[in-house]
Amino acid sequence: MEEYGNQEKSYMKVINYIKMQIRHGELSIGGKLPAERELSEILGISRNSVREAIRTLDNMGIISSQHGAGNFLTGKFENNLVESLSMLFLLNQIDYNQISQLRRALEMEALMLAIDNITDEEIQILIHTVSQLETETEANNVVLDKKLHYHIALASKNTLIVSILQALSEVVDKFIVDLRREILSQEDSRKVLMEAHNGMIQSLITRDKKLAYESINKHFGVIDEELKEKELKM
Repeated sequence: MEEYGNQEKSYMKVINYIKMQIRHGELSIGGKLPAERELSEILGISRNSVREAIRTLDNMGIISSQHGAGNFLTGKFENNLVESLSMLFLLNQIDYNQISQLRRALEMEALMLAIDNITDEEIQILIHTVSQLETETEANNVVLDKKLHYHIALASKNTLIVSILQALSEVVDKFIVDLRREILSQEDSRKVLMEAHNGMIQSLITRDKKLAYESINKHFGVIDEELKEKELKM
């Protein structure tokens, strides 16, 4: 039986081997990892240590374990980020306002980058989504609102911003389930959000970064006000 220290070293051997495979171009997103027995033989460690490493990498979102098919490299690190942020939230290390402040900063940068990088096809998707938001029922507004922000992030062409914003959105949904729905159901706040959304789209069409700045701040002004009211009720 391996001692704890050796188990830890064995675990790192698996991770370092996978890193090496990626660096050498022998493993990429969607690629299949060697079987547990093969990794055990290559690295000279027990299959238990291999399994421990595989479980950890799966939980982190680096790989995806598919029963009967094997383990595949996915690189969805936002899975790990969601859990880390959720734990920080539960331990009172971060709060609603800090999450909102980070989202504001990232969405601001995403919109600014999107102004430089967005395609005509992506603009049309956003125009269609905004028009749907204006006419759809309340039940679909939450989904469409998330879709709008997601596509703006995608247009930034910055995968790190996209992943972090996705993680933050999941954390918000996990702990403030009704917040987005409450904001979108109130006529006054919904009207301001629509103005902000339209301003964001217009800034992309006209490449106007000043309008982008004003629109993001208008959008998060509504959210911050709702957060203040929620905190007063708690």
